[in-house]
Amino acid sequence: MSTDPGTGSPNESMGVDTDPAELGPTHLIGIGGAGMSAVARLLLAHGVSVSGSDAQESRGLAALRERGARISIGQAAENIADARTVVVSTAIRETNPELAAAREAGLRVLHRSQALGVAMHGSQVVAVAGTHGKTTTSSMAAVALQECGQEPSWAIGAHVADLGTNAHLGRGRWFVAEADESDGSFLSYAPTIAVVTNIEPDHLDHYGSEEAFFQAFEDFADTLRPGGTLVACQDDSGSRRLAEAVRRRGGSVVTYGTDASAQIRVSEIRTEGIGATAELSLGEGADLRSHRMRLEVPGEHNVLNAAAAFAVTQIVGVPAEDALRGLAGFHGSDRRFDLKGEARGVRVIDDYAHHPTEVRAALTAARRVAGVDRVLVLFQPHLFSRTQAFAGEFAQALEIADDAWVLPIYAAREDPVEGVSSDLIADAAGDSVRSAFDPQEAIAQIAARAREGDLVLTVGAGDVTAFGPRLLSALEDSGQAGASA
Repeated sequence: MSTDPGTGSPNESMGVDTDPAELGPTHLIGIGGAGMSAVARLLLAHGVSVSGSDAQESRGLAALRERGARISIGQAAENIADARTVVVSTAIRETNPELAAAREAGLRVLHRSQALGVAMHGSQVVAVAGTHGKTTTSSMAAVALQECGQEPSWAIGAHVADLGTNAHLGRGRWFVAEADESDGSFLSYAPTIAVVTNIEPDHLDHYGSEEAFFQAFEDFADTLRPGGTLVACQDDSGSRRLAEAVRRRGGSVVTYGTDASAQIRVSEIRTEGIGATAELSLGEGADLRSHRMRLEVPGEHNVLNAAAAFAVTQIVGVPAEDALRGLAGFHGSDRRFDLKGEARGVRVIDDYAHHPTEVRAALTAARRVAGVDRVLVLFQPHLFSRTQAFAGEFAQALEIADDAWVLPIYAAREDPVEGVSSDLIADAAGDSVRSAFDPQEAIAQIAARAREGDLVLTVGAGDVTAFGPRLLSALEDSGQAGASA
């Protein structure tokens, strides 16, 4: 097997039509990441010999070792000595010693999405895409299908408590996959059902323009297998436009949303505690059917995510009542309005929101859950490019909270951009939003300000998720200090 030395792309197609046995011993660089660990779990289940490397130990690595993976801490050329295939993510740079050695040795180098496509071999794929909501929607669909006895496979970009893991190879014919648009890798899966929750410009550092971003979703719809179906949100202008384009080509489309023209219509959305209810209506006239949907997660955005998952179950052929019972058993996924604990009567919630629309949705849901009490937010911007593009929009979204603290930008894969910092967000907002250069100082301020009944949210795609436990400890400490005073 040879590779293109310029790109490392295989000269033969590797994807859903490839038997995993063809990979041979496979090494994953950065195996502990959410996406890479999912691929590793699936390949191990297929009987592939798996090795990998990562920068540090984690519980996830221990679980992979238990399943037979050989894992090295630290990355070195010798780690790939036995590999025939090396799997990388977009975050792995060409200077990585393992990738450089794989190139030099002429090994097959696959992007994570290609390897995931191979792991889907023999399945009917449900690929869930969209700028926002794809993790929750794919989680909901997998939970509903599992609860309905379909025994699906899945690969999701977060741990799902109701499923016990982020990836699993089931015995049924359906494979639910979160399809990531950030680097164009969602084009690898040849789905039977393609879900598009929304299309809102993002990842312009990769695409270069809004036009190219929208085109990527058209290309995604084009990957549907013959006879496949697009599930699209009628409330969103981007996904609605995509649905119209697919229909014009003679493709099958199912729409959902609060819009009266949606095929699965959502109405009467109500917040109930930390959950929600809504009415789902299908058909017209004498064929009209209505169902009451109950969820254990809050917010209109999650109601729409659930409607998308419900649409998937109907295409699969699951009875509506069984599907709704499955959706009612969904309790969220990691970092999606994830309750971390309570101290002094203050609930601390963690959310992955890292785009202004997502931040707005999370804070709107929090506001409804909090009722007359307050919402306090510790926000960490993700990427210099995203902060530069959407500083004003982030400011507006954060003003939904009573008070917000904005941490320094989490750079991830990017190098710093001169003149771009979290101050751009704070400066564009009112007095309730302020820059916080020291996380520990911000945590202390939030703990001192919070009172019984308040919701405190840690928000962002970086390491801000680690601050929830610190906030709970700070709240407990401040309560003890107050009691002893």
